Amino acid sequence: MSCSHRIFHCSCTPSFLLKQSHSKIKKMEHKFDSEAVIQEFESLTKDAKRVQLETLKKILKENGEAEYLKKWNLNGKFDPQTYSSCVPLVTHKDLEPYIQKIADGASYPVLTGKPITTITLSSGTTQGKPKFVPFNDELTETTMQIYRTSFAFRNREFPIGNGKALSFIFGSKQFTTKGGLLAGTATTNVYRSAQFKKTMQAMQTPSCSPDEVIFAPDFHQSLYCHLLCGLIFREEIQVISSTFAHSLVHSFRTFELVWSELCSDIRTGVLSAKITLPSIRTAMAKVLAPNPDLADEIQKKCLGLTDWTGLIPEMFPNCKYIYAIMTGSMEPYLKKLRVYAGGVRLLSADYGSSEGWIGANVNPDLPPEMTSFTVLPNIGYFEFLPLTESNEVDSVGPEPIGLTDVQLDEEYEVVVTNVAGLYRYRLGDVVKVIGFHNSTPKLQFVCRRNLMLTINIDKNTEKDLQLSVETAAKLLAYEKLEVLDFTSHVDLTTDPAHYVIFWEVSGEASDAVLKECCNCLDKSFVDAGYVSSRKVNAIGPLELRVLRKGTFQKILDHYVGLGSALSQFKTPRCVGPSNRKVLQILCNNVVKSYVSNTFG
Repeated sequence: MSCSHRIFHCSCTPSFLLKQSHSKIKKMEHKFDSEAVIQEFESLTKDAKRVQLETLKKILKENGEAEYLKKWNLNGKFDPQTYSSCVPLVTHKDLEPYIQKIADGASYPVLTGKPITTITLSSGTTQGKPKFVPFNDELTETTMQIYRTSFAFRNREFPIGNGKALSFIFGSKQFTTKGGLLAGTATTNVYRSAQFKKTMQAMQTPSCSPDEVIFAPDFHQSLYCHLLCGLIFREEIQVISSTFAHSLVHSFRTFELVWSELCSDIRTGVLSAKITLPSIRTAMAKVLAPNPDLADEIQKKCLGLTDWTGLIPEMFPNCKYIYAIMTGSMEPYLKKLRVYAGGVRLLSADYGSSEGWIGANVNPDLPPEMTSFTVLPNIGYFEFLPLTESNEVDSVGPEPIGLTDVQLDEEYEVVVTNVAGLYRYRLGDVVKVIGFHNSTPKLQFVCRRNLMLTINIDKNTEKDLQLSVETAAKLLAYEKLEVLDFTSHVDLTTDPAHYVIFWEVSGEASDAVLKECCNCLDKSFVDAGYVSSRKVNAIGPLELRVLRKGTFQKILDHYVGLGSALSQFKTPRCVGPSNRKVLQILCNNVVKSYVSNTFG
């Protein structure tokens, strides 16, 4: 799927500047001009309010004939006041019937004026199964604009030469809906676009792996060949990247297990027999040739590493930085990623979702934990719902405010109107405004709104869970062990109900240490509602369940089987009762269980 680049301009932009801007973009397809992109970004963010008005007008005008918008009787009015008073806030559940009509092949405009030709599958880790989300060429355009913007700022701080990227990117299974639309993950839809390849080429970071590896139907074979290609082109690798930090850690944990086999392939020039897909074998035959010297060098370096510390700079000596989404639920993987990275800098990628992009990281010199995202005012129309105790999904609460009306240090839920048929869509993400770039806000991701451990008056977010696990996991360090991954569940079958934390640990920990970890988890949840409820036994003692090695790999395999891609996978941090299959995998793989006695 290809698309041409187009930037929304505010109405005051003279036509000769418009032509200049388009000609600059055309040139960028051949040679990337960071300063031109930054200049464009500065112009947009200085006049964010006007750009937002123009963006909303453009979206509503182009899609005015769609069934959904006609239902709300906008009568040709495109101003924010009319829009917010006529069109209601929605969740995916509200739009599901419309999206299903599109997937079933409706012949008339349902959500957009132009036909939707592709469906995006969300990762499915939040609700337990993937959601259908409309996808179109315009959404690819906004993705490329985000990529170009963040790269321009990144390249200013950390310039790279003409080389390759070791990109752990994976196409998911694609299928055709009843109406003949192609359905796949957001990343797959983007990676298959001609515009993506052009942009990566212009940024001097084309993937070192052939397409047959990226889009292989077996991600285990795909990952092995990504690693092999990385080693073959090791001197040319300038950037190592993936969508999420999780898949980087997963990839290098796999490297620990298969490095000897990779060396054998390089030494003999013969691909491992475990790679059975003919398309991959044919593609890899073009890049793999016998190279005993390279195999010896890699073997020597691997044997010389202690606990794989500094693996990345040893294997890829010219790598300038490691790039992936590292915020939110990805933060727990940073500790391990830093072990592999040695001194190579970690840079967090941009803020988006299956529903579209919101902001770019334009301050790449900050560590991932301090990353903020500057909203691009022309890639969608954004509203922000002030947080109160009452404004749950179905309740009536305060009205959302505009992009330029947000207040410093306040937290909001993001509401998106995008170019692919989502109108006043509650994203479910909670963000904090930490500053402004010109007149557009800089956001920090706080948590997913509906991912919360709660039984009665207690409210513990994903971040609270992460901090609790980090605190308790320090006790494992005395036995030189680590928590490989974790999740949680509220067990309502006991009276009183209680929290269950699932851990997969890197080795065999003593009962004494794990019992102490369990108590530490319980007391590390400092939410007042939780502590008071525990004290009066309105919430039962926390339970720590230790899992068999490989359990989270089984969960990953489950989601990939549903159509998710490895690079888009996020471990579900709170597994609800509706997510029965994942809960079953967890419960069937418990090897030890401990109950807290922190509160007596």
